[in-house]
Amino acid sequence: MRYKRIFGIVLDSVGTGAATDASKFDDEGSDTLGHVGQAYEGNLKIPNLQRLGISNLRNAEILGVPKVKEPLGYFGKMQEKSVGKDSMDGHWEMMGLPVMQELSFFPKGFPAKLLNKISDFSGRKIIGNRPESGTKIIDELGDRQLETGELIIYTSGDSVLQIAAHEDVIPVDELYRICEYTRTLVNGPEYTVGRVIARPFIGKKSGHFTRTSHRHDFSLKPTGKTDLDYLQGHVKTYGIGKINDIFSGQGLDEVFHNESNLDGMEHVDYVMNQDFTGFCFVNLVDFDALYGHRRNPIGFGKELMNFDKRLGVVLENMRYDDLLIITADHGNDPGFKGTDHTRENVPLLVYSPSMEDSKSLGSRQTFADFGATVADNFEVSGTGVGKSFLSELK
Repeated sequence: MRYKRIFGIVLDSVGTGAATDASKFDDEGSDTLGHVGQAYEGNLKIPNLQRLGISNLRNAEILGVPKVKEPLGYFGKMQEKSVGKDSMDGHWEMMGLPVMQELSFFPKGFPAKLLNKISDFSGRKIIGNRPESGTKIIDELGDRQLETGELIIYTSGDSVLQIAAHEDVIPVDELYRICEYTRTLVNGPEYTVGRVIARPFIGKKSGHFTRTSHRHDFSLKPTGKTDLDYLQGHVKTYGIGKINDIFSGQGLDEVFHNESNLDGMEHVDYVMNQDFTGFCFVNLVDFDALYGHRRNPIGFGKELMNFDKRLGVVLENMRYDDLLIITADHGNDPGFKGTDHTRENVPLLVYSPSMEDSKSLGSRQTFADFGATVADNFEVSGTGVGKSFLSELK
């Protein structure tokens, strides 16, 4: 069967256990879903994800979320082949463009000549310049930034350059201009950075600063065509949440910015009410930004349960010829050491009201199987990377 509409929802950072190459990233033992379940001591209630097989795809079920005898649809997990574990790597690979070239990382901070160019362009001095948790460095330097107007620049274990500023000191549009200029400095060949991220925040003093939804990712443009590019022009393509940023708008007909995961799900509801043939690609970032990096398993679990309730609405509103694919782009285990993403396998949950069977899709060897399946469904060539599982769906 071919489906008229496919909805792909990426639960940003909701990994399901250490990948086979986790040791290369010092991530052995990471397990986002497993550790969230443990933090809830068996009281994690995600009945819709449970019915779809969220525990069935694992060797050990999530505490409090038993495996079900007959899941609603198909279930499995996917391994990443990209060399990194950032959102850009994961999403590009899902759409048939694995990132196989090492990007630039800055474990000791950014070089002075790069920072000097940013400072000269912006007319502002720079503080920070080290790998750090965003909430921690903003709490530490936010008072100074309020007083001086300096730029807080920091990085992480991923290929990112993040610039934070108080919205009352540096208006969001000005911060975006600074980030747009910075993006031009790190497109290679000397420095090739995956994402430049604007991190506006508000609040009156240390301990009360909050990062706002005006975050914007200025991503490296895709280095080749993605499955989205092949789809565009043949079917309608929607991007919800970070999707537009991650793909620099390429391959997308209509996009929506999310204020929150809830806002993102309301955008999903809106698109579901449209009559179209095509693909809606969704990223829900709050799991990652608000709870994973902050190592908050209780908040992470609460967000999962909130999503699960909204997922119930999606399942009720699906049409007979709709297909839903739920996955993630990496892990960010809130019960693990550090504050960075974790190299994990990701869930693969696939459902349509038309399905007459339920079985495992196994362990897929690349995230690109997702995009290959979407391209196969709409009978477009795609990038040729990945193996479609469309024929396995009955």
